[in-house]
Amino acid sequence: MPITTGYKTLVDRAMAEVVTYSVDDIKARLGQDPTLVLVDIRDIRELNAEGTAVGALHAPRGMLEFWVDPASPYYKPVFSDESKEYVLYCGAGWRSALATKTLQDMGMTNVAHIDGGFKAWVAEGAPVISMAELKAQRDAAKK
Repeated sequence: MPITTGYKTLVDRAMAEVVTYSVDDIKARLGQDPTLVLVDIRDIRELNAEGTAVGALHAPRGMLEFWVDPASPYYKPVFSDESKEYVLYCGAGWRSALATKTLQDMGMTNVAHIDGGFKAWVAEGAPVISMAELKAQRDAAKK
């Protein structure tokens, strides 16, 4: 079966319909904007290998639609706060563009993504934490 619409076309269509922020836009809001929720949609293997943005919520791309839908048995209430802006990122910005478009199609209006994804995040010197450091922080907070 031939592919009639390739991934590049899908990403381009999504990019035309979603809010896209630069890394600098988001860096300026870090720690200043309580409405900002960074959402890392990469696979856990990517997080384990590369770390994640400091303060980011991990919501794997494969579960995202299920986590945001209150009718889903996998629903996560963290996504129900309409006063927040959920800014998604992936490795390069392609998956997050598609995911942002999907969430918009589901009815979310408070969603955007980061141009260039985690690769751009790291290149711009934005704060990153390793999963080992994150685990240690969480363990210390439990004590």
